[in-house]
Amino acid sequence: MLAWGRTGLRRLLPTWRHPARIVVTAFALVIVAGTALLMLPVATESGESSGFVTALFTATSAVCVTGLVVVDTPSYWSTFGELTILGMIQVGGIGIMTLATLLGILVVRRFGLRLQLTAQAETKTVQLGDVRRVVAGVVLISLAFEIVTFLLLFLRLRFGYGYESGTALYQAVFHSISAFNNAGFSLYSDSLMRYATDAAICLPIAFAVLAGGLGFPVWIELWRHRMRGVRRWSLHVKVTLLTTSTLLVVGSVLITAAEWNNPATLGQFGVGGKLLAGFFHGVMPRTAGFNSLDVSQFEPGTLLINNVLMFIGGGSAGTAGGIKVTTFALLAFVILAEIRGRPSVHVMGRRLDSTVQRQALTVALLSVGAVVSATLLLLALTPFSLDRVLFETVSAFGTVGLSTGITGRLPTSAELLVTGLMFLGRLGPITLASALALRERTRRYELPEERPIVG
Repeated sequence: MLAWGRTGLRRLLPTWRHPARIVVTAFALVIVAGTALLMLPVATESGESSGFVTALFTATSAVCVTGLVVVDTPSYWSTFGELTILGMIQVGGIGIMTLATLLGILVVRRFGLRLQLTAQAETKTVQLGDVRRVVAGVVLISLAFEIVTFLLLFLRLRFGYGYESGTALYQAVFHSISAFNNAGFSLYSDSLMRYATDAAICLPIAFAVLAGGLGFPVWIELWRHRMRGVRRWSLHVKVTLLTTSTLLVVGSVLITAAEWNNPATLGQFGVGGKLLAGFFHGVMPRTAGFNSLDVSQFEPGTLLINNVLMFIGGGSAGTAGGIKVTTFALLAFVILAEIRGRPSVHVMGRRLDSTVQRQALTVALLSVGAVVSATLLLLALTPFSLDRVLFETVSAFGTVGLSTGITGRLPTSAELLVTGLMFLGRLGPITLASALALRERTRRYELPEERPIVG
């Protein structure tokens, strides 16, 4: 028996040594724990158990920092339930940034041998010191942005709207954590529609969403650049900042233009309110589920613009979802190089390795496959139209949380499908990219070359 136990343990060890499997397992365990807590009668306002599917959906949405809900958060969940959701949001956001950054370190260290000859680069593992530094950095950065956002929201709610100190404190804490972690959960049944023209509420939340979506590696490098005099930014930071800025401007302009005269959305406001709400909804698909406009009233073109932005998502090793802006940008650079007839892809003074190109293409195409497959299944399971089902599917996969209002009307089978899609969308691109990088093998021979007809 003892011998079998040792043998079985040795067989299991390789499985648990794989970083991607550890990430998936860790998040699954947190979701299981959160589901159990939300099923407790004390978690609901009615004092009755929420049921397994509702608790599972909400826990997955919180841990995966999505924001989609099948029940109204402020009226259905008790204070205990809301605090449980808030705790899962914080654990999910910090966990994603920490684990994604550590996976990035592992990949860089492994392939650092090709570029460095120093003895320091010969390790292929993440050391304990790396873990401590990453966790400490992620926590400090998260708390810094959350505290600033909290203070701005608290002052506005307390003195601008006359909320009691306790109420203003609770709402400011909840929304600051939800915003930085790109979760989109709100304590208001209309999300943030009541504050659509209030810049003192919308702008702090929007910038907290952007800050969380950039990712920990970007912020730590910007900090070193500012404090330590590091003069050169890495390609990752350049691509992330450039693509994020471009998509933010383009998305805000297109959404504002598309909804400018829509009486159900921007058409009801003055010029200042239209610009503010348009900018806010240009940020939210990056990926936070807050909305200051009624998404169900968007024009079809606006829904399509949101689909594209939600699918792309935000920065790597951040709280945003999607395929990530770096994946999108790298594919754009590959296409540009092919159009120009260049034999290799050059990006901002650096040559892009062919392996990275293949990984970006794999992540993007598999993500398209996941969205298309889930959309077809939801069309078969629900009576809703294609534009609404596609929007819901992309929102779930991109861990955005924006909805046209059909989430709460999904049948149980569709709720379980969306639950799985949120989990896949949150962890899939991260684990897939790291798994592809860590599985790379050197081939000692090549087969004869042949070119099939393309196009």
